[in-house]
Amino acid sequence: MAEQVLRHIPVMLGEAVEGLVVRAGGRYLDGTFGRGGHARAVLSRLGPDGQLLLMDRDPTAIATAQAEFGADPRVSIRHANFSSLAEWDETAAGLDGVLLDLGVSSPQLDEAARGFSFMADASLDMRMDPTQGESAADFLARADEREIADVLWTYGEERFSRKIARAIVERRTEQPITRTGDLAALIERVVGRREPGKHPATRSFQALRIQVNGELDSLKRGLDSALDRLNVGGRLSIISFHSLEDRVVKLFIRDHSGRVQGSRRGPPVAAAPARLAAVGKAQFPSEAELAANPRARSAVLRVAEKLA
Repeated sequence: MAEQVLRHIPVMLGEAVEGLVVRAGGRYLDGTFGRGGHARAVLSRLGPDGQLLLMDRDPTAIATAQAEFGADPRVSIRHANFSSLAEWDETAAGLDGVLLDLGVSSPQLDEAARGFSFMADASLDMRMDPTQGESAADFLARADEREIADVLWTYGEERFSRKIARAIVERRTEQPITRTGDLAALIERVVGRREPGKHPATRSFQALRIQVNGELDSLKRGLDSALDRLNVGGRLSIISFHSLEDRVVKLFIRDHSGRVQGSRRGPPVAAAPARLAAVGKAQFPSEAELAANPRARSAVLRVAEKLA
């Protein structure tokens, strides 16, 4: 029962939806539907003339959206990465808000067969959309040692990235690494238990997930598309779960704020016209939310408004 409760708790629900300042007749896009927690909250604030656009790259999430919201004339649903939101004709009329809840969802983590977690042995997949792209096992089978090490270091900040990459390449000459349990055990043998309360494979699994799903590139493209589609006064409300995501969001808002950029040692760089303004500072989960949902512990919410 506890697992079921945990699976469906939307992170920073009130804060993220409040950040959108939902109007009854507005048009909003939830680019990461998941299991619909944020979407339900937005829809509850819309009147009969409001519109809610739902996207997710996970076919299971889209099936859930269709089953629950498919008959609502205010809702449109698209199976796609939010990075392609500007390619969806439904967004051409403009949006009053875009909500993104980044990273892997609780249902994806809890479904062992998806291969996101080292807590249960399963096929080493990690794709958010299992119908497209290469799996984590495919990547580890074809990438050279340097590429694997670079991914583990860049996306996981794994100090032992080179040792782990070398061990992976040596192991695959004998037998392909196709199971989460095999990879987790290999990493544990290489680096040992160095952080109390944290499995030694945590950073590597995060890095492989980001690589397989192209998460940071998708985020950058999605932010550009969202800014183009937002109406003046429209809001971005974005929840990140690790420092790499949050840095992309933070810099995106800063770079479109019209502030002069440059180093102390060089001449100032002329600022582009301001297109975004941060709304308040970064927000974090409350103590009460953390007690109810430990998976919210790394969440950061940033809100920005499009300027004239």
